[in-house]
Amino acid sequence: MIRTTLLKHRSISVSDFRCTAGPGDKPFTEQFHCHSVSFVRKGSFGCQSRGRSFDLVPGSVLVGFPGDEYVCTHDHVCGDECLSFFLEPELVETIGDRQDAWRVGAAPPLPELMVFGELAQAAVDGRSDIGLDEVGHLFASRFVDAVSDRARKPVAIKTRDRRRAVETAHWIEANSHQPIDLDAAANQAGTSAFHFLRLFAKVLGVTPHQYLVRSRLRHAARLLTEENTAITDIAYDVGFGDLSNFVRTFHRAAGVSPGAFREAARGKRKILQESQALH
Repeated sequence: MIRTTLLKHRSISVSDFRCTAGPGDKPFTEQFHCHSVSFVRKGSFGCQSRGRSFDLVPGSVLVGFPGDEYVCTHDHVCGDECLSFFLEPELVETIGDRQDAWRVGAAPPLPELMVFGELAQAAVDGRSDIGLDEVGHLFASRFVDAVSDRARKPVAIKTRDRRRAVETAHWIEANSHQPIDLDAAANQAGTSAFHFLRLFAKVLGVTPHQYLVRSRLRHAARLLTEENTAITDIAYDVGFGDLSNFVRTFHRAAGVSPGAFREAARGKRKILQESQALH
C-alpha cells in the first residue's frame, strides 16, 4: 500500500492510496482512527467490518468510523486506488454526525458522490482552482445527505456471485461509452438477466443500468474539468444518446448544469456554494 498525503489541515486531511494487493495476498485487520470517506477511483476490493461485507468498485465509497476494525480483501482484481478524506470531530459535528450515515460501512456508486469525487481528483491533479479542502467539505457533506436514508441490510451472497457482479461492473465501467442493456451485461456475467439484475443490485447497491449511467456521469465530470470539448460532444462521447437527457441527469446529480460545473471547476466557487445551499 502506497499512501501519499495530499493535504493536512486542522479539520480535514486528504490522502491518495494505491494498493497492489491481489487474490494471493493474505488480508489483515486494520482500524479506522477517525471519520473518513474514501472515493474508489480505480480497481476494486472487498471490505469486512462489524459483521458485514461490502464489494467496492469505481465510484463506491468506503466509510470509516473511529475505532471500527475492518479487513480488506482482493479476491477479484489486483490493485485499487482511493482518494480518502479524513475528518476531525468538529467538522463531523458541523456536517452532521448522524450514526445511520457514518456506520453504513460503505456507500454504493451514487451520482451525487461520483461527480464530486471527480471534482476532487481534478483539484488533486491541478485541473481546478477549487481548493482540495473545499471539495473535501463538499464531498463529506454530500455523503451524509445522500446515505442517511439508504443504509443497506446485510445479504448473504455466494463468493462466486460477488465475483460475477464485481467483474461485470468493471466491464460496464470500461464500456460505458457504448450501448449496454441488461441482456448484454447478463451475458457478460454468464447468467440470466433476471438473476443478474437481482444479484448485481444486492452486491453493489445499484442496478446495472444505474451503474452504467453513473459511470457515464463520472467520465463526463472528469472531461468537464480537464478539457474544452463542447458539452454536446462530451455527452455523446461518454455514451449519452441525447443531449437534453445528459444535461437533465447531470444537473440532478451535481445540482448544477454541466456548463456551471465546468465554471466551478475553474474557480467560480459561488456556483457550488449556491448549489449546496439548495440541499
